[in-house]
Amino acid sequence: MTAREEAKNALDKVIEKSRVHLYKPIQIAEILYRSRMDTSLNLLDLESYRTKSKKWRDDISLPLLGRVCTSSAKFQDNLFDENAIPPRLINELGNENKKTNGAVEAYIYNLFTAKHSQLSNALNYCLDSTSADFYVKNFIDTFWNEPGLKRSLDKVYEIIVYALFSTIVDTLNFRVTLSIDSDKIDVLKEFEDFAGKVMCIDCKNTTFMQEAKIYRVGVTNAADRGLDMYSNWGPAIQIKHLSLDVELAENIVSSISSDKIVIVCKAAEKDTIVSLLSQIGWRSRIQSIVTESDLIDWYEKALRGKYSETMGEKLLDILREEIAEEFPSVTSFPEVLQQRHYETIHSDFWK
Repeated sequence: MTAREEAKNALDKVIEKSRVHLYKPIQIAEILYRSRMDTSLNLLDLESYRTKSKKWRDDISLPLLGRVCTSSAKFQDNLFDENAIPPRLINELGNENKKTNGAVEAYIYNLFTAKHSQLSNALNYCLDSTSADFYVKNFIDTFWNEPGLKRSLDKVYEIIVYALFSTIVDTLNFRVTLSIDSDKIDVLKEFEDFAGKVMCIDCKNTTFMQEAKIYRVGVTNAADRGLDMYSNWGPAIQIKHLSLDVELAENIVSSISSDKIVIVCKAAEKDTIVSLLSQIGWRSRIQSIVTESDLIDWYEKALRGKYSETMGEKLLDILREEIAEEFPSVTSFPEVLQQRHYETIHSDFWK
């Protein structure tokens, strides 16, 4: 394998592993662009661009995606590890990019456009459907069947679960009540200022009631573990659509402080998850396991069941709102990229 082929393979792997926002590939593209414009930039010297390149990436991501990368610094710096694209391969990409007047940059941004075209087609199914003809399994399968979209399936799953749970909780008008034991009134008097500020309870009002709510955390870290959603009545909710091993099971439970966790997963994973959590002694922390077949059944009831007139459009509205918030609509390149005229760059190797 030539150095050029090795560098391209490394780049392709990073692109393949990236979610639809493609922050890491965009960072590489911007490093290559700066190197092409400023020949004094030494791509073998990582420290000369490690930090700067994050700003270069964000300067493009903001107009392109409407947001910037919020992953941990460690995850962002993994881009330069030996098993990703280390400086020696970035330097090789830089040499190729200069020889071809920007073909590697164009390659990355063309793949970005292609991935977003796939995403747009998949999301339009949800945006254009009504409660009578939307089938959640078809929506999920669209992401399973498109190789370029599989990395975004975790967020899609999260949105599907959030929209459904929120709709059901809201429709049922659940209430959460906080109260204090009568034999603790003396302690309450001592800490009445705390109870009032933190618990909304005082000696005159010893109960507090509020609507039950579910919230999305919004950002899941790179290792696909941690909290996805939480409720104001207790359970934390973790979404898993991928296979689970012992290490990941431990990471999920140990990274969530709640003593009651609801896991949402594919039906085929349920027994494996229960077995793994039992092995590590944390089965008691799992309140319940919801499978994909449960979701499909509940969606069917909400969209076309006895109470569909009340729930159907509400469910789809939340689904659409969350999709619009999570996935940017890329209709055109920002002017800063248009000025680079990538459409005029041609290379047989970098197609």
